[in-house]
Amino acid sequence: MKILIYRWKAYNYIDVIETLKRLGHTVEELEYHLDSYDEDAVFFELLRGRLLSGNYDFVFTMNYFGVVSDVCERCNVKYVSWTCDNPLISMYHASVFNSCNYIFCFDRTNYLEFKGMGCGHIWHLPLAVDTERIGHVLAQAGDLHAYENEIAFVGSLYERNSYDRMKDRMPDFLQGYFEAVIRAQMSVSGGNIIEDLLQPDILAELEEYYKLDKSERSFSNLGLIFSTTVLGFQVAKRQRRQALLELGKRHEVTIYTNSDTSDLLNVTYRGGVDYWTEMPKVFCKSKINLNLTIPNIVTGIPLRVWDVLGAGGFLLTNYQAELPIYLEPGKDFVCFEDMRELSELSGYYLEHEDERAAIAAHGFETVKRSHSYEQRIKEMIRCISE
Repeated sequence: MKILIYRWKAYNYIDVIETLKRLGHTVEELEYHLDSYDEDAVFFELLRGRLLSGNYDFVFTMNYFGVVSDVCERCNVKYVSWTCDNPLISMYHASVFNSCNYIFCFDRTNYLEFKGMGCGHIWHLPLAVDTERIGHVLAQAGDLHAYENEIAFVGSLYERNSYDRMKDRMPDFLQGYFEAVIRAQMSVSGGNIIEDLLQPDILAELEEYYKLDKSERSFSNLGLIFSTTVLGFQVAKRQRRQALLELGKRHEVTIYTNSDTSDLLNVTYRGGVDYWTEMPKVFCKSKINLNLTIPNIVTGIPLRVWDVLGAGGFLLTNYQAELPIYLEPGKDFVCFEDMRELSELSGYYLEHEDERAAIAAHGFETVKRSHSYEQRIKEMIRCISE
């Protein structure tokens, strides 16, 4: 097949491209900074020109772009997208019902929602990992001593979020209500209740303080946008800081991030790390790798889980409903329910090196055998072809 890939900032494009080539497909790339995911007249004509002259079997993107779908619909070319964020606000757009679309969702809740809306070509497809690529990085790395840690966390602290900027402009009643929603969500493991708690009367009052900016063809709503891009990020901020501070009371904790960590006592800050060249080294050499899934990912397995296991790292993660479907708790990874259990499990596995190493090794073999990009993309091509 001949495939055109529109590239943006998603981490796993290189793995997808290299896998497609390895499977014998011809891949061409197009890079362009979109002013809007929904519509961009210059990009529309640029992509249209490529499709009319290129004889492509399909266009591929990580995540969904309405403007790409509209061009493909006009040119009668299949558009294949694979989500890596949830909920994907750009999917709440009239173009999602275009007949050219072949959409693969990594979060089953996202798949079920749009399947229920009537999207015809849509499937659930978890994310994946390229253990061979990671193995080459580690084999050529030389001395990895600088990446050794007791407990490591790699990721954002979401300290620059819109909730902190807007909360003081809201009346006390709204502030109190949203604080209660945040606390309620933080008490839930492996689920998302935020949007369900935003009742119509609350949203009606919120409209005075939070204005939606969306295109005419978008059918996203205030509850969806506010629950994810505002409250969801605020919950992630608080959960991550709470976990790191709690662990820092008893253990040596290291964070790799570009976020501000000045208020994280007893947590060692080592700056950000490059996804391709450094992150696998952190995962491989840290005794415990911590995953804290943002609540916007309702049931799905985030890319971080696959990356840790693919580097042979030991994974300690919050619960996600899809985890036990594809991986075995206690054999491939270890799961915690709350902050108390997180601290207890961290202490236990720091002291029991053999058990920790066995779980890391088993998790690596599982993802290498059953969750490669090659397997996922073969499944994708099969669905498209049928």
